[in-house]
Amino acid sequence: MTSGQERGSDLRRRILEQVAEYYRLAHAERAFVPGESRVHYAARVYDEEELVRGVDAILDFWLTVGPRTDAFEQGLARYLGLRETLAVNSGSSANLLTMSALRSPRLERRLEPGDEVITAAMGFPTTTAPIVQNKLVPVFIDCELGTYNLDPEQLCRALSDRTRAIFLAHMLGNPVDIESVMSFAREHDLYVIEDTCQALGSTYDGQLLGTFGDMATLSFYPSHHLTTGEGGAVATNDARLGQIVASLRDWGRDCRCTHTSPAAGACGRRFDWEIPGLNEPYDHRYLYVEIGYNMKMTDVQAAIGLAQLQKLPAFVEARKRNFRQLYEGLRPYKEFLILPKWSERADPAWFALPLTVTQGAPFSRRDLITFLENRNIETRLLLAGNLIRQPGYREIEHRTVGELPNADRVLRSSFFVGVYPGLDEARKDYMLQAFEDFFGSL
Repeated sequence: MTSGQERGSDLRRRILEQVAEYYRLAHAERAFVPGESRVHYAARVYDEEELVRGVDAILDFWLTVGPRTDAFEQGLARYLGLRETLAVNSGSSANLLTMSALRSPRLERRLEPGDEVITAAMGFPTTTAPIVQNKLVPVFIDCELGTYNLDPEQLCRALSDRTRAIFLAHMLGNPVDIESVMSFAREHDLYVIEDTCQALGSTYDGQLLGTFGDMATLSFYPSHHLTTGEGGAVATNDARLGQIVASLRDWGRDCRCTHTSPAAGACGRRFDWEIPGLNEPYDHRYLYVEIGYNMKMTDVQAAIGLAQLQKLPAFVEARKRNFRQLYEGLRPYKEFLILPKWSERADPAWFALPLTVTQGAPFSRRDLITFLENRNIETRLLLAGNLIRQPGYREIEHRTVGELPNADRVLRSSFFVGVYPGLDEARKDYMLQAFEDFFGSL
């Protein structure tokens, strides 16, 4: 190492030490003041490691996909026990890529315009939007109150001769009855995509969610189980689907040689590919086989994700612990609130704790969430409720199974509070005291 390199290495070390010190001075958590401090439903949970890794990546100035992205993808794949994960710029993009992959002309059983995809009427819109955007027809089935997942008993009623796939979401980290879904899918030769954006770390029969279907999606938005800011991933055990998703993510190009490959590419024949009708070889990096997007993750995001991935097991356990404490604290009010429920075979890493005001309760949802918000306790409605009631979805082509009464009920009466790892005992006690005060005033 030259003297210049030595000075640069020493300077880098000192910069990163100062970044860690800056975290301790500027980002250290402030003491909770009941009634004054905001009790968030979710927030980033991090320490100096994320800042140090992010700045370290900036110092390399590798602003697009790079070696940290490769490492993050490999770490996620190991965690899930799957063949590969493909890091993308958001969980919503991950959902779009999975549905677009099923429309690929390179897929033997591709979906065609007008084919149907069964999904839940209650949920977040980016599970349904990619169905519509790919000129497919969503077939909406109702949710179950308490689990808020799609009702598997309605799958048979949703089936038609155009049904080709099921796109399910494990709502708020609570596993769908995945055995019933997968059995139905195998019987009718349907693709299954798991939207696992709110459920990283949840298991069913001891198996991680996201490992049952043909593809799964993840989100790393700040409210989710780990964060890269914006960011997400597609996970799969199917090599062909992985190849198609990678192409769609990367402008539609065919080449998958990495940024660290030699000039001739990892294959050694980068400049020897053919385009039909062209009488000379073509650069594989500019050979396009899909109508694609640019949905890649950056190396700076991946650097933060690597630090978060190390904390994921602790995050998962904290979510479970926080859920248990709040759930037990709310049980005395089950006359007024429908508490969440889950299968005995499920071990949810909860995203949040959902609640539904019972019919005939002497208060409305608005009354309760206004009371909580006035106490500085953050609440959220249960996503879109019945999605086809939303203005942007009222005119889409679709089918429904029945009248969707539970999804309508969620639209009117459900909300959730947080269980994220940043909730300490003081905040949880404060939340439960606020509920006690509200119900004591009835």
